[in-house]
Amino acid sequence: MSDRLPGFSTLAVHAGAQPDPTTGARATPIYQTTSFVFNDADHAASLFGLQAFGNIYTRIGNPTNAVLEERVAALEGGTAALAVASGHAAQVVVLQQLMQPGDEFIAARKLYGGSINQFTHAFKSFGWNVVWADPDDISSFERAVTPRTKAIFIESIANPAGSITDIEAISTVTRKAGVPLIVDNTLASPYLIRPIDHGADIVVHSLTKFLGGHGNSLGGIIVDAGTFDWSTGGKYPMLSEPRPEYHGIRLQETFGNFAFAIACRVLGLRDLGPALSPFNAFMILTGIETLPLRMQKQCDNAKAVAEFLAGHPAVASVSYAGLASDKYNQLARKYAPKGAGAVFTFSLKGGYDAGVNLVSKLQLFSHLANVGDTRSLVIHPASTTHSQLDDAAKIKSGAGPDVVRLSIGIEDKEDLIADLEQALGA
Repeated sequence: MSDRLPGFSTLAVHAGAQPDPTTGARATPIYQTTSFVFNDADHAASLFGLQAFGNIYTRIGNPTNAVLEERVAALEGGTAALAVASGHAAQVVVLQQLMQPGDEFIAARKLYGGSINQFTHAFKSFGWNVVWADPDDISSFERAVTPRTKAIFIESIANPAGSITDIEAISTVTRKAGVPLIVDNTLASPYLIRPIDHGADIVVHSLTKFLGGHGNSLGGIIVDAGTFDWSTGGKYPMLSEPRPEYHGIRLQETFGNFAFAIACRVLGLRDLGPALSPFNAFMILTGIETLPLRMQKQCDNAKAVAEFLAGHPAVASVSYAGLASDKYNQLARKYAPKGAGAVFTFSLKGGYDAGVNLVSKLQLFSHLANVGDTRSLVIHPASTTHSQLDDAAKIKSGAGPDVVRLSIGIEDKEDLIADLEQALGA
């Protein structure tokens, strides 16, 4: 190609991939191997000492996974990426590089219920403390900053409510505090929003959702924006101080603007072990090739379904940023002009019981705990994904007792509307 930068759809198909040099295979092969042969003793030593790049063991890196990492980094506009076993694994590996026992990170209250549970309970075992802030009140993030704060964590489009977060406003807070901004971009995908363009330093995804897109493979990924100076103030010793495991290498000094991705690989993935299988990497790569086509169709369908629900007498309210009347519509126009996503919630006038009843009456929508599939999905968060929270916390996270969450697929919108109509009537 010329010096022209490839467009998004071209990157979704080609980034990171070349025909296999040995066989000529055009699709990326599945390198289903645990380990890799070294050229000689010196080659092995240089790999283990981080003096050369290459493959050692699939827990640390694999050629199939490497194509996936390069592709997502290109789509997000980052310097490097690391694929791991799940979105939850990505969050653990990211924070392991930043946090010491007793440290804090600030998180937006509007998050996926599993993340709320992970942050509130599981991370206590590591001595990591979460402080909650309101994404609708930027000053709440400013007030939450203390000398122990090591990061701020938000979702670009919040799960389950589908609300849009003002990334640039919160990035201003992180710059002032001297900490990185971590953005979970799962619901938006880089097709709708590229958080790095708006001030994010680290992006994470559950690859299981829209990037993979077919509900068949678990995976997570971490993207390093290459924008944060990890040596400032000694706040991040995992990156700025000599690493005894690697003969005193300082990762920030040695690897520059992709030091964080390296740290996640050689300190996090190596020791914690949440490796992504090469087969799942292959499946997710295949899914990414159609991401722009799927995502646009899903956004268009979601808007049509939201408009239908907004006019239905059994529905109390619809929370979808793509509606002109929605409180997040202006933010959606700014951050996601191609569409406000395919996941949103609505509230039923009949409350909790009506929500439970609705999911049992739907026929085309699948009742399950996932989003981002080609198929349309439904769940009642208060009785499932957010059931571990009390009612006040459910409401704060956008998952009140009367709320139903939809993840809209690529079916014909008329069929989706007809299924909702019959279930609401029943």
